Amino acid sequence: MIHILNTRYCLMDDVLSMESGRRVELDLGCGSGGFTVALAKSKPEALVLGADVMLGRLRKVEKLARRNGVENLELLRVEARHLISLISADGSYDRIHILCPDPWPKHKHKGNRLMAADFTAQLFRVLKPGGVLHFATDDPEYMASTRRNLEESGLFEYAPQSVLDDVRDFKTDFERDWLAIGRTVPHVALFPRK
Repeated sequence: MIHILNTRYCLMDDVLSMESGRRVELDLGCGSGGFTVALAKSKPEALVLGADVMLGRLRKVEKLARRNGVENLELLRVEARHLISLISADGSYDRIHILCPDPWPKHKHKGNRLMAADFTAQLFRVLKPGGVLHFATDDPEYMASTRRNLEESGLFEYAPQSVLDDVRDFKTDFERDWLAIGRTVPHVALFPRK
């Protein structure tokens, strides 16, 4: 039985050990859940985790999941850096999706960006060998800085776009909005280096 939003306190090890042997995909910063629920619905054999810091967003994801009969989804109210850097064990995830995070476009706020160099090392740590990091943003400067951080880390190598074929048609609400006004939202996929 999947528990969506509840008052239960648990450790990530408990969540993942209950689902031992299942593929685990994390939508980090899942927003209102369009991508998350589509992913979970398309992969009933996998455990899909949707993480966001905003409770209102998670409630929307929960409603959407229930309407779609999704039973393989766990929602986590947690800040992304805490989940990846402090809570998640080594090799926890088969695939991590970070889609359209806040680009913090003002120069003085760029230090708030999620995809900073220190976070890259933590992403490498929590991905399983052969796992996939999936990143997308509509902000060209943020994409360039993220690519630079990932390349300079030496921890990742670019994967063929075909590793995202199964999720190519799933969009976040932000991506749908950007596409509707003619902006592009490039996606990159990366493997952790062995």
